[in-house]
Amino acid sequence: MNLRLDWCSHDAATYAVKHWHYSRSMPAGKIVKIGAWEDSFIGCVMFSRGSNRYIGTPYGLDQTQVCELARVALTSHAATVTRIVSISLKMLKRQSPDLRLIVSYADPREGHIGAIYQAGNWIFHCLSSGDDKRNHPFKAPNGKIVHWRTMAGICRRYGKPESNESAQSLGYELLEFIPKYKYLYPLDAAMRAEIAPLAKPYPKRVLGGTGETDNAAHSHAQTGGASPTVPLLNHGS
Repeated sequence: MNLRLDWCSHDAATYAVKHWHYSRSMPAGKIVKIGAWEDSFIGCVMFSRGSNRYIGTPYGLDQTQVCELARVALTSHAATVTRIVSISLKMLKRQSPDLRLIVSYADPREGHIGAIYQAGNWIFHCLSSGDDKRNHPFKAPNGKIVHWRTMAGICRRYGKPESNESAQSLGYELLEFIPKYKYLYPLDAAMRAEIAPLAKPYPKRVLGGTGETDNAAHSHAQTGGASPTVPLLNHGS
């Protein structure tokens, strides 16, 4: 097995997400896409700026210093997920040296607790907050889960106001807000020291829980948080 990571095309990243990620959807906005190969293409790790312009505020950072790990979309592979993510983080840091912190989320709605983040020594900070319309997902008529930013675009496409009522009139079911597990990965020693006091014990998997990859090889990575800094735009979509 010869693992290789390199920048990949938007088409390759889209293929990985459509086939190997539970969301089946690309992150919104500009994306940094790092492909992974063994004997052949095995998937993609994606970073994006996300929809929260204040993502760095709790840590005293601006948008050029923080981004989000948006997708880890892998088919069966020999290397561990942690190794693949670790290499992608090093590539990202070299490409954007002012970047200091990565944020990612694990979605309990999908049965995820953040196993790959725990294996990679990320810091578990808290449950996400903000029980407002931007955090409520919707279930599409075909059963797909759609988040608010995507739903707002669908409403605009049909000439409707961006509202829960418009979404429901189009046949989308409003789902309950469930907080996500929020993980942090500092990219320098000073940042790690600064956020270390925020660390909380890792969430534990519910007995019988399913749906999330572990750190093992030969698994499918069904995870991803969800965003690039100014220097990252050189490789954006």
